[in-house]
Amino acid sequence: MPSMLDAVVVGAGPNGLTAAAELARRGFSVALFEALDTVGGGARTEELTLPGFRHDPCSAVHPLGIGSPAFASMPLERHGLEWLATEPALAHPFPDGTAAVLSRSVGESAMSLGPEDAGTYRRLVAPYAGHWDSIAADFLRTPWERLPRDPYRFVRFGLTAIQPATWIARRFRGEKARGLFAGLAAHAIAPTSGIATSGIALIFALAAHANGWPVPRGGSQSISDALASYLREQGGTIHTGVEVKRLDELPPARAYVFDTSPTALARIAGLGRAYDRYHYGASVFKIDYALSGPVPWTARQARTAGTVHIGPTAAEIEAALAAAVTGRDPQTPFLITAQPSVVDPSRAPDGKHVFWVYGHVPARWEGDATEVIERQLERFAPGFRDLVLARAFAGPPELADRNANYVGGDIACGAFSGLQTILRPKLARVPYATAHPAVFLCSSATPPGPGVHGMSGHHAARAVWRRLRAVR
Repeated sequence: MPSMLDAVVVGAGPNGLTAAAELARRGFSVALFEALDTVGGGARTEELTLPGFRHDPCSAVHPLGIGSPAFASMPLERHGLEWLATEPALAHPFPDGTAAVLSRSVGESAMSLGPEDAGTYRRLVAPYAGHWDSIAADFLRTPWERLPRDPYRFVRFGLTAIQPATWIARRFRGEKARGLFAGLAAHAIAPTSGIATSGIALIFALAAHANGWPVPRGGSQSISDALASYLREQGGTIHTGVEVKRLDELPPARAYVFDTSPTALARIAGLGRAYDRYHYGASVFKIDYALSGPVPWTARQARTAGTVHIGPTAAEIEAALAAAVTGRDPQTPFLITAQPSVVDPSRAPDGKHVFWVYGHVPARWEGDATEVIERQLERFAPGFRDLVLARAFAGPPELADRNANYVGGDIACGAFSGLQTILRPKLARVPYATAHPAVFLCSSATPPGPGVHGMSGHHAARAVWRRLRAVR
């Protein structure tokens, strides 16, 4: 290791790995430090239940990963990353055994909403069909940095995206379309009546039509391992099992990049109360299952989908999110589920399956949501409990223990509410820079926010190499 590194990165989640790889491939000397024994952060894979059942402790399906400009700029497939798409990408079942779907086909997706809303859905997504690359580059961009690649679509998209999802849902006449749109917006873990929740819903829909919602073969760890392998190929070094508590514990470097929560960064780097106004949101209660067979969904389309939303109506979804945000126990939770083994048999022994589900709960909630979650699952997959071989539970305290970035169990590393929805972690021309000229933040607390796409790390790396060039 040289006496003075160009950059030290703290935290080996997807953003930390991306930032380190971006800097290393531009010729900078880089060392990365991770507190856990393996890289990955929110993109890891472990045997949480029984031997041979490989679960993703956090993210499992990656709509923005396969379409990420950051990942696309690196040869990750050469380092073992292989995407597996399901068809449909998403199913949103209803009590009558039907389901709304998102698939690569806009027409098929529109028709699943019923004749009363098929045309409305087509008109909603038509301006962006076939333009994923420019939409992704502009939506996942650094604020204030440059002009958008496609100004017309950027402005048109922005005018829709800034609206609450409940406003856009008024365009639809039926419960299927409204439920599907509310479920997409609910990935923000905030009420769908909040600012910019339409943007969350719309970008997920467009991602499904462009590239699907794929899973990586072998689990989410494959993404992190590919990034780590590429980083090492570029000359970067990785040190695991090293918990950083103070900046002076790290090797001398010209820049320090943190894939941590803003509050952890302030504590480690001695930034005082710099992020005291940054606030964290609601949490989730997550269960990983080892199953003896596939989930017995009543809706046929749900049996092959990688992701299944259990609402079913917009009103139920909004009520569940409002309960979590206002600190009330879950009664009828909205569920987001993932079943990667429907397309990747390597995740479980022959004939067996892994299954992943979470419902929204208040931050730091210490209750047990197993019963209310499984009651919801049984509504749409009767006999589900009979297939359960083992369960692994993680409520807010366990999630926070697994990943220090999940403050209070907030897997988004920051609430989507008010201006913080679009100005993370605070109003700044360069949101990755801090009051310390050599310290930068690259976690999902920075734009463009949560998700395994590496774009926060990509943009932070750009800010860092501009500083390093200036110093040189």
